[in-house]
Amino acid sequence: MTPAARKLRARLAAHAMHAQGKTNTKPATQAFLAKFEKEVDPDGKLPPEERRRRAEHARRAYMARLALKSAQARAS
Repeated sequence: MTPAARKLRARLAAHAMHAQGKTNTKPATQAFLAKFEKEVDPDGKLPPEERRRRAEHARRAYMARLALKSAQARAS
């Protein structure tokens, strides 16, 4: 299969999945974000706003690490 045909097939599958309403990723997204709140405040002692602020920074650091690893992999 050519790359263009593979891309077209993937696009078709994505549209079909969205049309059927099978794209509920909210629970997974919430669990992913909760992981960072647990990481920065394992005992739950911080005020909610401070916990959210720190969790946001932890998430951004995680994403930056992924981007760095990706760039390093492409460079080698």
